[in-house]
Amino acid sequence: MVLLLTALGAVFVLQGWQPWQGRAIIGTRLHTFPAVDSADLTATQARVVEIAEHEFDGQASGLKYSDGVDEPWCADFVSWVMLNADQPLTNPNTGSWRIPGVATLEDFYSTAGRLRTAASGYQPNIGDVVLYNEASPFGQHTNIVLSNDQGVLTTIGGNEGNDIRIHQFVLADTTGIVGFGV
Repeated sequence: MVLLLTALGAVFVLQGWQPWQGRAIIGTRLHTFPAVDSADLTATQARVVEIAEHEFDGQASGLKYSDGVDEPWCADFVSWVMLNADQPLTNPNTGSWRIPGVATLEDFYSTAGRLRTAASGYQPNIGDVVLYNEASPFGQHTNIVLSNDQGVLTTIGGNEGNDIRIHQFVLADTTGIVGFGV
């Protein structure tokens, strides 16, 4: 987003400003990586959590996840984590591991038979991908489930305030969730 402000004849340009920078987009923003009990996780789930924690601690630029392309990078982050967890996604348009858009990510999961709609009552598991539409508090967005404690989700996502952030919120109280990539 580009916003032009004028004051006394001067023009100020604010790029990338988002009204939720510095605070929780929804629910509670966690500033430390949550403890995730790995006892009952599959090897893939454990790897997703391990990679997500490493990336949260490192806070790399979005360019790392987008192959150097300057773009909104939430879907790039999800694609990158899945690639590095040995669960690569396939962009239905290019065949690449990188899926740079939420709509294309939704198309991938739907075509692969791996999309569980929010309306179905599906309860997401660790490592599932949440897909949001414009009506959600996140806007059109995607992130990864770190835990689901009786309907309280903890997620990690890229390009949240231009950072990698963790949010905890009540699933049933959240509008705009399209579904979950499994």
